Amino acid sequence: MRATYRVLAGLIALGVVAQAAFIAAAWFGVIKDIDDGAVLDKNYEGNLGHALHFIVGEGVIPLLALLLLIVSFFAKVPGGVKWALIVFGVVVLQIALAFVSFGVPGVGALHGINAIALLSVALVAARRAAAPAPASAAAGEPAAEATL
Repeated sequence: MRATYRVLAGLIALGVVAQAAFIAAAWFGVIKDIDDGAVLDKNYEGNLGHALHFIVGEGVIPLLALLLLIVSFFAKVPGGVKWALIVFGVVVLQIALAFVSFGVPGVGALHGINAIALLSVALVAARRAAAPAPASAAAGEPAAEATL
């Protein structure tokens, strides 16, 4: 289960990196299209980069965060439940910031900053699972820090 926890946390971190790539590709594509004469108006539906950013951000990463939280109760990672809860909370905040940003574009800056926070906490969670298990946990005894 520790390996599953580590893989899920790593996939969340990788998802954040992919999100940055998708949204950058999306908006550079828009700039190129405008330079080529396209008009960006209310009927514009985005491009592949926008679609991938939406799919990964609204579907894949939240699902991975939920799975990480579930696995954290069984993985016996020291502090694993706490870090899974932090990851899950940062994902929820990320989605909330995205929705608010459509009405208040300036909040989009916080969405970008929070993405860096999500990358960081996911990497911390993955690293905690990669660390050797404490001797008490390896012997089957509950570790004091394992509760949260």
